[in-house]
Amino acid sequence: MAKSAESWGSRLGLILAMAGNAVGLGNFLRFPVQAVENGGGAFIIPYLVCFLLMGIPLLFIEWSSGRYGGKFGNHSTPYILDTMIKGRVFKYIGVFGIFTNLAIVAYYAYIESWTLSYVYHSLRGTFEGMSQGEVAGFFNSYVDVTRSSTGIPYEAIVFYVLCLAFNTYILSKGIKGVEKVAKIGMPLLILFGVVLAIRGYTLGDSGASALFPDANAWDGLNFLWTPQYDSLLNPKVWLAAAGQIFFTLSVGMGTIHCYASYVKSKDDIALNSVSAGFMNGFVEVVLGSAIVIPIAAGYLGLDWVINNAGFGMAFQTMPYLFQQWGPILAAVGGVMWFGLLFFSGITSSLAMGTPWLGFMRDEFGWSTNKGAWSFGALALIMGLPTVFFFQKGVFDDYDYWAGTVSLVFFAFFEVITYSWVFGMNKGWAEINSGADIKVPLVYKYVIKFVTPVLLGWVFLASLPSMLDKITHQDTFNRDSFAEVYYAENFDRSGNAIGTVEEVNPQYIKFSFENTRKRYDKENQVSLDEKFVDYKEYRFEEDQKTIVRVGDQIKPGAQIATGSFVNDVFYKNIGRVMLVVLFLFISLLVYLAFNKRRKEGRATL
Repeated sequence: MAKSAESWGSRLGLILAMAGNAVGLGNFLRFPVQAVENGGGAFIIPYLVCFLLMGIPLLFIEWSSGRYGGKFGNHSTPYILDTMIKGRVFKYIGVFGIFTNLAIVAYYAYIESWTLSYVYHSLRGTFEGMSQGEVAGFFNSYVDVTRSSTGIPYEAIVFYVLCLAFNTYILSKGIKGVEKVAKIGMPLLILFGVVLAIRGYTLGDSGASALFPDANAWDGLNFLWTPQYDSLLNPKVWLAAAGQIFFTLSVGMGTIHCYASYVKSKDDIALNSVSAGFMNGFVEVVLGSAIVIPIAAGYLGLDWVINNAGFGMAFQTMPYLFQQWGPILAAVGGVMWFGLLFFSGITSSLAMGTPWLGFMRDEFGWSTNKGAWSFGALALIMGLPTVFFFQKGVFDDYDYWAGTVSLVFFAFFEVITYSWVFGMNKGWAEINSGADIKVPLVYKYVIKFVTPVLLGWVFLASLPSMLDKITHQDTFNRDSFAEVYYAENFDRSGNAIGTVEEVNPQYIKFSFENTRKRYDKENQVSLDEKFVDYKEYRFEEDQKTIVRVGDQIKPGAQIATGSFVNDVFYKNIGRVMLVVLFLFISLLVYLAFNKRRKEGRATL
């Protein structure tokens, strides 16, 4: 029985590293937005149900699987699964545990680099005197790699490469380097979070202005914690809650398997997994909900927040909100907020590198240093399209296929293999081996029956949207190269008709009837109200508009002719790269299998 050359230096370091793996940008950027969009306080109910019935069971499965594989010297999902289940096919299911991390870190590190850049700009005073619109415009210009706000050519790429290089350097130090960062980063993250949360809880209506006279931080807090129970009947809310659990706990990725493979064979994993899970929940629910939404509501009003909630809201609003505190406190607030996001990001991105390192060391004898820098190089190659073509939708496409579909697929099949192929009796014994707590017996049946059914439902319910994504049903411009350009949907429903207000050969401005949310504080419900909205199209010199002022245009109607390279072209490039990456890792697993067979180590 092979033993790992590396192990965690302390139990605290392991728990902090595991919590750091789970505590990421989604805790502070994604969770509050999901709550706003899915019923406010009512979202917490399906969130907690999914946490108990999917999150905790998956944590038990992945911790115990990782420790089991580690006993045999395996530190990556292909051969952790191969150790547990004799059969050639199962190791290829484990490919997802390496592929997903490489694909996610490719774009995740880009978000991480934004936080690093915004720390720099907060210290530099870049946002001083900017309006909220100008701050939002700064973000939009930043992700346009051809523009620079510092004089650094291709500024976004520079920060992205620096961020990846920093991650790679720490990874090159092995588990000890990851543990050291977790011991420093997690306490700082919680400290910064507590300070900013206190500000969110105490801001009240002191941030109200002539422009936003009804601004009140307590409105944001009340909305987040006041359930709108009618949303509980909406399947989309439950799917959103399940997706948030996957995103926030980092399950279905392979990172937990890898971390757990470095614990000693008789070390507790039951209490460790629950501790890491609940620490993540505390950071997400208590701290994550107390910063962005309340502070934004405290200066811009709840109605503005409800209508503008999104993943990038923190970058487009928070620097402006901090400016209301004065120049010195604005710099401090900016450093704390974006520093918090950076630490939450890097503790997660470091975890994504460990499965590749473990695999290459176990199977091909690579050093930690060689494995780390090869991981960084692969992440850079995979990530550059998300940076260069961010505004073309490549970033979002990566996030959907790698950060959603891949997680659900792998989690579903690992639950089935663990419960029904490896066997629940063996699995239950492995979970409880060395446990410092008595795991409730009910979880034996939850893992075997309830979790697979719920995951199967999530997977099947996602199939229609997967098919729509594959066929680019989210756009009317579905050809990579075209001679005609079609109007896209004007509103989310796709039912609004646009009226041409202004037009010239390279420009069209449409007006259309849209809806926005308004919060009725008296009845504590969100209401829809109609308003006139506008949408603009700008074209190149070799393209020409074919509409006139006053024309009524439906989505999908022709509005311009010329030579067009549509966004689907760039998305297809990204998809080809994802497929090639998956096939490349599968080939490595196959080569490793042949190598093991020659050495007499193969299971078959």
